[in-house]
Formats: sequence, C-alpha cells, structure tokens
Amino acid sequence: MAMAAAEIERMIKEALPDARVEIKDLAGDGDHYAATVVSEAFRGKSRVQQHQLVYAALKGNMGGVLHALALTTSAPT
Repeated sequence: MAMAAAEIERMIKEALPDARVEIKDLAGDGDHYAATVVSEAFRGKSRVQQHQLVYAALKGNMGGVLHALALTTSAPT
C-alpha cells in the first residue's frame, strides 16, 4: 500500500509546524519520494539528527508503507 505525498507532508508539518515541505514522487508509484524540509527545529543539529526528526514525524511508516524517502533538510537562512 502506497502513501500519498499529501499525507507525508501533513505528518511532517504536524511534528514540525513551522516546516516548509516540498514532496516529489520520484517514480510515480507512491513509494519513492524526495522531500525537502526546512525548519527552525533543525538549527544546530547534525544532518543525521535532522533526518531523525523527520523519520520520527513519519511515525514508523518509513520502510513499510513508505518504501523510500530521499531527504534534504536545513534550517531557514
């Protein structure tokens, strides 16, 4: 079962309300996405910590319903 891009965006914004989120479906199959997430919550955190925040926002769906998510994360400039 695939996960809709809108659902991914909703979950990320629920956990990181200030986030600017852009989701792209890479394969057109609802399983392979790229996400760009910009949030003040990432300031001062390593790239790994930033990605962990996004994965936590997805509440265990990574690797299951959501097969692949290429992440680009940053704090606002």
